[in-house]
Amino acid sequence: MNMSKLSIPVAPFQGDDGLPDAVDVVIIGGGIIGVTAALELAERGVSVCLCEKGVIAGEQSSRNWGWTRQMGRDERELPLCMHSVDLWSRMNARINRETGWRRSGISYLSYTKRELKNWMKWAEIGQRHGLDARMLTRTEIAERMPGNTGTLLGVLHTGSDGRAEPWIAVPAMAEAARELGARIVTQCAVRSVETSAGRVSAVVTERGEIRCQAVVLAGGIWSRLFAGNFGIDFPQLKVIGPVARVDGVEGLTDMPVGAEDFAFRKRLDGSFTIAVRNLNLAPLTPDHLRLLRDFAPTYLQTWRELSLRLDNAFFRELAQKRRWQPTEETVFEHCRTMDPPSVPGFTRKALRNLSRQFPAFAKARVLNEWSGVMDATPDAIPVISPVESRPGFFMASGFSGHGFGIGPGAGELVADLVTGDTPKVDPSVFSISRLRKRYSA
Repeated sequence: MNMSKLSIPVAPFQGDDGLPDAVDVVIIGGGIIGVTAALELAERGVSVCLCEKGVIAGEQSSRNWGWTRQMGRDERELPLCMHSVDLWSRMNARINRETGWRRSGISYLSYTKRELKNWMKWAEIGQRHGLDARMLTRTEIAERMPGNTGTLLGVLHTGSDGRAEPWIAVPAMAEAARELGARIVTQCAVRSVETSAGRVSAVVTERGEIRCQAVVLAGGIWSRLFAGNFGIDFPQLKVIGPVARVDGVEGLTDMPVGAEDFAFRKRLDGSFTIAVRNLNLAPLTPDHLRLLRDFAPTYLQTWRELSLRLDNAFFRELAQKRRWQPTEETVFEHCRTMDPPSVPGFTRKALRNLSRQFPAFAKARVLNEWSGVMDATPDAIPVISPVESRPGFFMASGFSGHGFGIGPGAGELVADLVTGDTPKVDPSVFSISRLRKRYSA
């Protein structure tokens, strides 16, 4: 694929020419979860082949904000977040490449008493887990939040959090995994999983078959569709997050900053990634109806954060094939990279919200705009789990916008589950059985 056709640049990665006849593990999906799992497995001497239908990190793994945060996470997910930040802190040295990761700290801003109360409450949760989350003093706010209008009521800060450059980080990890022996094949869609005596035995790709003992589905927004063809009803919906890059902004902090209605992160080159926080697009699809019972509690809690709309996505997915044979071409071959259009209205809104509190953004110049598609589960916690009713099949999907930050820990957990090594975090939190009990043992 010509990279100039994508709305966001991604560091080039040249996939391997041929397919292996057999490996221990096949990973489906070349985002950060699949790539970090491949890196972990290769480091452990496990033969692995990662198959990506398009380019490495072409979808959400290069389009996210680049935050690697622990602060504000669901308490169930927090141990994995904390372990991931530790892994991020050593990633450049581990792979001998630049990922853009810096321990910058991250801050959440409070402009109302309600926001302040919520973040003070979360600070207690973080401290209970040994995290360095705390409310800044007035003096510290003045020092660490230059350029703000002075209307802040409080700032929740976690100094151990950090930031990275998504568009270079994931391809860099993929190069390191390949150096360690992983096979990484791009522009190669997996069509199906084959079984023998009830256990995973191979995958069929558009280029041919690869025999294997285990398969990891790390397909992001495509995981529900792929899993459905394998007889697994994975509850997952898509959410679109518009983002922009701007320059011409001076005198602000280097750390990522979030508030109720804006977010910004300074990039290595001095420009900024910006977005409207707590507002995403949710084009209605037939899956919204199929999964209404699963997601109803989520809709009620987060409806203010979603801009629901009915457009041609509904009818396109209604006509989409949901079952196919290994010999048939699939949607994965027809859509190599999901590259939704940018939403200039969101950029204008982000800049209005930012300029109100940080006047320096009034001079910002928009360099680029794009959108990413996140895959969400009903409880916004990912599935990182074996599917016990399909021996040898593992899922690592539904990261709900958290995948980049917790990617290294998630990849390690995948490798632990596949190899039987003792995990460093409790895997039961991420079991598919919490969402679909019929897939547990």
